[in-house]
Amino acid sequence: MRTQLGQGVWARINMNALRVRGSVGLRLLGRVASSRPATISCPPSSLASLSSPVPTASFRGQALRWSSGVSRGITCAAASDTTAATATSPAPDALNGNQIREKFLAFFEERKHARLPSSSLVPEDPTVLLTIAGMLQFKPIFLGQAARSVPCATTTQKCIRTNDIENVGVTARHHTFFEMLGNFSFGDYFKKEAIAWGWELSTKVFGLPEERVWVSVFEDDEEAYAIWRDEIGVPESRIKRMGAEDNFWASGATGPCGPCSELYYDFHPERGLDGADLEDDSRFIEFYNMVFMELNRSADGSTAPLANKNIDTGMGLERMAQILQGVKNNYETDLIFPIVEAAAKKAGIEYASADEATKTSLKVIGDHIRAVVYLISDGVLPSNVGRGYVVRRLLRRVIMKGRLLGIREVFTPGVAEVVVSLSGPCDPAVAKNADNIYRELTLEEERFSQTLERGQKQLDDLLAAAKASNKATLSGADVFMLYDTFGFPLEITGEVAAAAGVAVDTAGFQAEMEAQRKRAQDARQEIDLTAKLALGNLAEKVGTTEFIGYDRLAGAGRVMGLLVDGKPAEAVTSCEEGGEAV
Repeated sequence: MRTQLGQGVWARINMNALRVRGSVGLRLLGRVASSRPATISCPPSSLASLSSPVPTASFRGQALRWSSGVSRGITCAAASDTTAATATSPAPDALNGNQIREKFLAFFEERKHARLPSSSLVPEDPTVLLTIAGMLQFKPIFLGQAARSVPCATTTQKCIRTNDIENVGVTARHHTFFEMLGNFSFGDYFKKEAIAWGWELSTKVFGLPEERVWVSVFEDDEEAYAIWRDEIGVPESRIKRMGAEDNFWASGATGPCGPCSELYYDFHPERGLDGADLEDDSRFIEFYNMVFMELNRSADGSTAPLANKNIDTGMGLERMAQILQGVKNNYETDLIFPIVEAAAKKAGIEYASADEATKTSLKVIGDHIRAVVYLISDGVLPSNVGRGYVVRRLLRRVIMKGRLLGIREVFTPGVAEVVVSLSGPCDPAVAKNADNIYRELTLEEERFSQTLERGQKQLDDLLAAAKASNKATLSGADVFMLYDTFGFPLEITGEVAAAAGVAVDTAGFQAEMEAQRKRAQDARQEIDLTAKLALGNLAEKVGTTEFIGYDRLAGAGRVMGLLVDGKPAEAVTSCEEGGEAV
């Protein structure tokens, strides 16, 4: 096929040499004389008969890259036909995950930021269970508890968040493990520079078309609004004022916080400006958050200015990869999709032709195995408490999803091998800990298989009782018990119950889940991240500890300090109801 890119410039595309998987269309990205990217797209119907294993196309002797996606107003024809087409709006350059990470870090290194390593997923901050953001390792600097070693820094930070675990694999962007690219200023620069650099990085370095980037600001932040409008030149029609729920960021109920400004990429600019909702996941994805860290929130909810005005930013690596690689979700980027494909191979499934429920299960496996590998590498082993329970819960969800897909043998170590192979640029220590990771996965999967057998017996008994009582319905409480105790997801229980002719009280189960989430949320709200500095001072006194769990299961320790309700104590003889001793 020959396609006209405008102004008499033609590109010859060998359509017979292209292969398209699934029902998506084809998008070829070349460069015309103006050096601006041009997009040529074909609808799926014109590609149904194409079946060669190697995608090749050229323009002026250079290979054109291709990705899924369909644009409007483009016509295609069979290989021997000649069809005129028009170029769509410029598309961003496709980069792999490693290139995106390096471009971000190098950009800020050139602007005098020190490139610092990711901190562990087990934070030094004793008030936080897991590392949830790039700023966590710098919290003592923001609070004025520690002197800065550099005026500004840039990092790629390993992060774990499990508060939206039910959305993993369902939405295009939710993960438990992700990399957060960040640039930080410790009293060195503030809003003007952060905004200008964020825009330059997004539109010049990564090549996002300016007309596709939208901006949100905190509703009362007139300074940030004016910078975006007057200095950057973003039209007011693409700047949205939003409330504290969306544009005021904090790492917890207490601690450093401040208004923020976020950048969104618009996948569907053809929908126009009127009524655009940045929360519409089918159209927008938030990819860069700039927090103007200038306040400290106390346990009573009041805020006071920090000693310095700081900058804390975060760009989701997986989200930027989705944008630049032109795929439908983060899971189909080169950062995660090889893991998903490994799981599919174990199940004997072709991802491209799988139904949505199967794809969701494969995405969950890809996401959760990634999280578990990095957690075990950082010394978090499966258990029933604290961080260990996070590992156990994630791993059990992986195993259950695998069983749903028909995998009967131990499979998690094999999928984890792909995670390890991809981990080097993020954390070189993962490969060094690989043997221990595989060993722990094998042991946990074998143990959980036995638990599944006991859970199946419990489910069988509940089904028999339901049928005997003529209720023919499993209560929400029983379904939740199976989920919480034996790790049986709702969909597993529902399938088995349906086969036995028993219904499931889904509404009751959701009520039980919501009650659990409420209990967890209340517990998080009660955590005082400042703890009147007592926990921070105690952690500084204790210093760095050595993890010895790889070699032994027990060891001697020494009590270095006691806290009762946030206050240092010499001894603890009792604790009032509702009190806390650490």
